[in-house]
Amino acid sequence: MEKRETFSSRLGFLLISAGCAIGLGNVWRFPYITGKYGGGAFVLLYLLFLAVLGLPVMVMELAVGRASQRSIALSFQRLEPPGSKWHWYSYVGFAGNYLLMMFYTVIAGWLLRYFVRMLQGGFAGMDAGAVAGEFSALMGKPVTMAAYMALVVCVGMLVCLQGLRNGVERVNKVMMVCLLALMVVLAGNSILLEGAGEGLRFYLQPNFHNLVYDGEGNWILGETVFAAMGQAFFTLSLGVGSIAIFGSYIGKEHRLAGEALRIGLLDTCVAFTAGLIIFPACSAFGVPTGEGPSLVFVTLPNIFNHMPLGRLWGGAFFLFLSFAALSTVIAVFENIISFTMDRWGLSRKKAVLANFAGMLLLSMPCVLGFNLWSDFRPLGMNVSGLEDFLVSQNFLPLGSLLYVLFCTSKKGWGWERFLAEANEGKGLRFPRALGFYMTYVLPLIVLFIFIMGYWNQFGGK
Repeated sequence: MEKRETFSSRLGFLLISAGCAIGLGNVWRFPYITGKYGGGAFVLLYLLFLAVLGLPVMVMELAVGRASQRSIALSFQRLEPPGSKWHWYSYVGFAGNYLLMMFYTVIAGWLLRYFVRMLQGGFAGMDAGAVAGEFSALMGKPVTMAAYMALVVCVGMLVCLQGLRNGVERVNKVMMVCLLALMVVLAGNSILLEGAGEGLRFYLQPNFHNLVYDGEGNWILGETVFAAMGQAFFTLSLGVGSIAIFGSYIGKEHRLAGEALRIGLLDTCVAFTAGLIIFPACSAFGVPTGEGPSLVFVTLPNIFNHMPLGRLWGGAFFLFLSFAALSTVIAVFENIISFTMDRWGLSRKKAVLANFAGMLLLSMPCVLGFNLWSDFRPLGMNVSGLEDFLVSQNFLPLGSLLYVLFCTSKKGWGWERFLAEANEGKGLRFPRALGFYMTYVLPLIVLFIFIMGYWNQFGGK
């Protein structure tokens, strides 16, 4: 087995870990649910749940990774009591990473396609209906979609092939710096648009009435609270070892609560800045913030179409989105490759080759689910919807629940061992006083999120 690599700097660890958490959910999910559930007041509620729900689970995942110095393939096996079966989850976590990438690489391919089309002026002169037609036409081209998906997989695997320091760390540093710079420029442009003030006021001035009642006077507080909890939980990509792997590459110089806080702040800054790009622009041109893919692939191209220098700003926006997607792809690929190396003792080169072939093959159902297999709708969902549901509503919450139980249960790693690992080094100390909350309250919250995910998907049907 090859000698385990480490990051060359603390900055590299923070940027790559944040890059794993930062993804398309920051850009199309956060603005949409913020607009739906109260604007600035919802942002405050989200930040509260991020502090009490997302960050504690992140500290636990980082601690398991750093203490074991292994990926999810062997981390539980190294820390669990003799004879226990916590390590059975390793294969489930590995499957969760694969499922995530099976549709994420396809969406990242769409972004690259839109970046090219925007620079070519492919949306010039189109109205909203024509832009929507362009998106539908892309869905009907399996060869084009497969080609861009394969490009994403090639780029991600080639970066990982170069190793942790020379590939993953170096490339992610550059992409993250470019991503942050592009966001600042795009936000500045949106804020200066004529008519942007109304969108900014909605986004930045909390109106707590909007948390409780929707525009028609209906009571939505329970729905709002669950939406804030879900966004705070899912935004950090917890539960499948994608964060733990980077904990396994760092030393014990710094306490993990401070590291998790920095990662969470970077992730939140990107989501918040995405709102500064989208809300003023939608306000300036009088269009609603759409849900999911329609926001990015239909609404925003239409806005850039009517904006001065729209081709430039649109190209920059889709370049920024491509960086956000690729940073996640590379980070999760590294977790998948590290699992393969740890579990089966393969060299990095062999692990990359095996997973390159596997990823290309297993991403094809998502590609075909939009065209040739469009009639295949298990549980009423298309292929990508099913894969997304399995990851976001099953693997992430149940995996996070397992990490919490493992770090607090006497039959697992245990609270004292977790606390000692989390608090080794300098920096922000993880409070011992949170023992009761972490052991009894947090698992119930995560279980509630899991149950509500199923209720929202199937309860009304």
